[in-house]
Amino acid sequence: MQTLLQEFAAHPVTELAVHLLLALLVGGLIGLERTFSGRPAGFRTHVLVCMASALLMMVTVYQPLWLTTLPMETVRTDPTRMAQGVMTGIGFLGAGVIFKEGLTVRGLTTAASIWITAAIGTLLGIGFHAPALMAATLTLATLSVLRVFEQWIPSRHHAEHVLRFRRDMVIPEQQVRDLLEHLGFRVLKMGYRLNSTGDVFEYRMVIRTVNRLHFQQLSRALLRKPEVLEFRISQLAD
Repeated sequence: MQTLLQEFAAHPVTELAVHLLLALLVGGLIGLERTFSGRPAGFRTHVLVCMASALLMMVTVYQPLWLTTLPMETVRTDPTRMAQGVMTGIGFLGAGVIFKEGLTVRGLTTAASIWITAAIGTLLGIGFHAPALMAATLTLATLSVLRVFEQWIPSRHHAEHVLRFRRDMVIPEQQVRDLLEHLGFRVLKMGYRLNSTGDVFEYRMVIRTVNRLHFQQLSRALLRKPEVLEFRISQLAD
């Protein structure tokens, strides 16, 4: 027991603890933003990713503390190989939060946040605190502050649009296209479908506009048309 305590005292415990506590703090801050945004990988996930990355790098950086069976002069290690392993492994976790929803893909930002959290944890693990904290600050700013800025950037908004009519009351395709064009939409894809009973005809399309308010205007215009049996406007995530 006394020998174990002596070995523990010989280790730079405070220095190691600082690395881990900073990894916990930084990973937690990024994770809090993701949790607040309602993302699947949130607080605990980012904390564990950051601490795991820090621990793996500490294994490499502090080898003299645990590799005592061989003279250090005979050991040749490359710490960057561990960093490469961390980045490769984190790809599997990042892929787990990316999923396809309809015609769009969600989770890319969360996957990117997990990736950079692992990179920050790697820096903290080797004691490169200043750039790690700067990277953490910039990451939080990107995820939160720049979200507001992004809303002011002009962008195109897409939606999956479905129109259903009784077979004997179908509006011609050109008339549908003219209505959409008048309301500020562009039709990107157009498909047709007749249901199994043969009494309902369906237009299925992907539409695009530069103003989200156009979706509301389209909805009101379709509500005024008695020929429309049913419609659906599903905005695709940006």
